[in-house]
Order: sequence, then structure tokens, then C-alpha cells
Amino acid sequence: MSTYVVVGLQWGDEGKGKITDVLSAQSDYVVRFQGGNNAGHTVYAGADKFVLHLLPSGVLQCKGKCIIANGVVVDPNAFLQEISALESKGLTTDHVFISRRAHVIMPYHIMLDTYREEAAGNDSIGTTKRGIGPCYEDKVSRIGIRAIDLLNPDILKEKIEKNLEIKNALFEKLYQKPSMQVDEIFEQMVAYGEKLKHRIVDTELELNQAIDSGKTVLFEGAQALMLDIDFGTYPYVTSSSPTTGGVCIGAGVPPTKLQTLIGVAKAYCTRVGNGPFVTELDDETGEKIRQTGHEFGATTGRPRRTGWLDLVALKHACMINGITHLVITKLDVLSGFDSVKICTSYRTEDDREIDYFTSSTTKLDLYEPIYEELPGWTEDITNINQFDELPPNAQSYIRFIEKYLGIEVYLVSVGPDRSQNIIRKNLF
Repeated sequence: MSTYVVVGLQWGDEGKGKITDVLSAQSDYVVRFQGGNNAGHTVYAGADKFVLHLLPSGVLQCKGKCIIANGVVVDPNAFLQEISALESKGLTTDHVFISRRAHVIMPYHIMLDTYREEAAGNDSIGTTKRGIGPCYEDKVSRIGIRAIDLLNPDILKEKIEKNLEIKNALFEKLYQKPSMQVDEIFEQMVAYGEKLKHRIVDTELELNQAIDSGKTVLFEGAQALMLDIDFGTYPYVTSSSPTTGGVCIGAGVPPTKLQTLIGVAKAYCTRVGNGPFVTELDDETGEKIRQTGHEFGATTGRPRRTGWLDLVALKHACMINGITHLVITKLDVLSGFDSVKICTSYRTEDDREIDYFTSSTTKLDLYEPIYEELPGWTEDITNINQFDELPPNAQSYIRFIEKYLGIEVYLVSVGPDRSQNIIRKNLF
């Protein structure tokens, strides 16, 4: 049995796609277990840049199968567009499959997401307006449409009719928007089903059998812990559980079969969208990090909010996920600073110092970071592949993180390409 889980530990965009891509070369299966095409995973391979939203990041190197599991919500149009984009570059996608149990993002989900955000104005969550949340809502409400339904036209039409009774009432009466037509959506979805029927399969049985037979299975999360529906900065979160525990319900694999739990964090913090961000730098330093790190959303293109590394939040994320191996990415972005700061505790609104993460988003917005300031480094580290060749201050920065969290940093990323890594411990 050989299983690996890759999850994000901050607010997404930590570089999970790159790590998954690197590990997928030695994996028999790569499995995406939650989220939808609201995620953006960027993978660099030499001169080529691939931005994946729905497909597992292992699609480029995995020689086995890539699975979009039951916990993912699938936009058929987005899926087919990504498949087409990869095939246009000469890559094969014959090894990509979708769970029959995965829920389908319908056109009315996208419109509902869009209308809600528009109506909320300044109080909007900051979603990508791709229908992710409304699709998960229908799943939990037990009125969702699953991939298997695309292959059963009679059932599909009946479900669309029932859903549009509710959705059209919202569109017309609450948002003063036009209604949507059953036949138009039905024909569109039947056509998608015809194109996808050879990819829609049972996945949970195959995955469990693969693990039991000794295959290497890599599970890939989207978003990150601080956007988790339960443990993130609620309500400014995603609609699923991008945690190691999320693998169990998102792929149908029991916790006893999960072994190596890999958490990915940037050497600093970024966040897209609204919500509290204790270490945010709304100044020249934050802008320097943004420009140097090319911190713009892979899915939306939105500028990411930037800040110093928050170890209080990171400790919370490692605890919830049970992380066994830590990855620190984008260390190279911090080259050139005279000093670097790391948040080790918070100052509360009533002047207390705490080193744990609160469940109150309202309070968190009032907290101030308490920093440790460490000496910086100016050297270019993008071509270094041995830890002891890093500038001493860069090494000290990594060791400070390890000591605070009590977890070994097994890989340090020093550039965007899949080859720009300092691997301190081989996992395979």
C-alpha cells in the first residue's frame, strides 16, 4: 500500500499543482477529490505552461489513470475545453476518467452564483462565479444531477424540470432575471453525456483495489485549509473540504489507507477574494511580493492579496490535516529583502497575545500580527538543488518554520519549473 495526499495549507495558490506534477511521474493513479473548476493549478514544464482548472495536475506525467472522483463538481463544458487544449498540444487524455457519482455543474448553477454575487455587492463572498457553491448546495439538498444521470435521458430531464421550478422562481422573483428553458439545457446535457460516456465510470472500487494491490495512488486537493467549509475563515470559504480528511468522502477511501500526508505552503501568504487576512501587506512590500511572485489568479486573473508568512494559521492547518511532510514553495520570491518577517502570534482586540487560530472571522479581522524578524538574503537561489547550498539566512528561515511547527520540510521549491526543487528526503 502506497498512498500520498497533497493539500494546500493556506488560502490556495501554494503550488500544489507543481508538487502533484512532480510526484505524479511515479504514481499509478492521480485522484482529484474535491472542488471544481474554480481552482487553478499552474504547471511549468520547460518552455510550456499549463493552467489546469478541473483536470488533475498529474495528467501531464502520470502513466496510469487520472481520476476526477465523486467529491468533485464537474462542469462538462470546462472539462471538454481542458481536454481539447491538452490534446491540441499533442498530449493524450485517454487516461482521464470521471466518477459516476460526481455532481454536474448545470447552467443554472452558474447563473445563480453570478446573480447572488452581484446582488450582494460589497458583502459578496468573492466566488469565481462558476457555479461551484450552488452545485454543492443541490448535492446536499439531494436534488443534484450526477455524471451517471447524463447517460440516462429520462431521469436527466425529470431532474432538470424539478430543479428549474425552483431556480426559475428565484431568477424571476428575487433577482428579476429571465427564466431558463428545460429543453435547451436538456439537449445540451445529453450532448455532453454522449461525448463523456466512455469516461464516466465507477471509481471508488477501482481505487480501493488499486491501493490494496500495492499501486501508488496520489490524491490531489484544490483550494486549501483556510478555505475549508468547516475550518477555514467562514463564510469566506469554498464549498467543500480540501483537507486530508476530505479524501475519504471525496474519493471513497477509508482513513486507514492514507499514509503520507503532504502539506504545501508558500514562504509567504496570499489570498484571493474577500475575508480576513491578518498578515496582509497593503503597501510597497506587499506589491513587491505580488510582482516578484506573479501573484495573479490562475483562474480569474485577479491580483492576489499578499502578506508575510502566518505560522499561527499554518499550525492550525497542519493540525487539522495531520501533515507528515511539509513543502515550502516560492522561497525564491523572498530573495532581495533586507529582512523577512514571520507571524508567530496574534494581538487580540482586547490586547491579549494568542498563538492559536480562532473560529470567529469577525474577531480575526481585528487581530494584529506579532512578528519575529529574521535577516534576509539577496542571492539568486533559483538554480540551487541542495539545501546546504542555500544562503545561511534562507536555511535559517526554513529551520525556523520547522521548529515552530514541529514538522520537517521535505521539499523547498525555488522556482516555477518542475525541476526547481530542493528535495531533502525522497518519498518513493
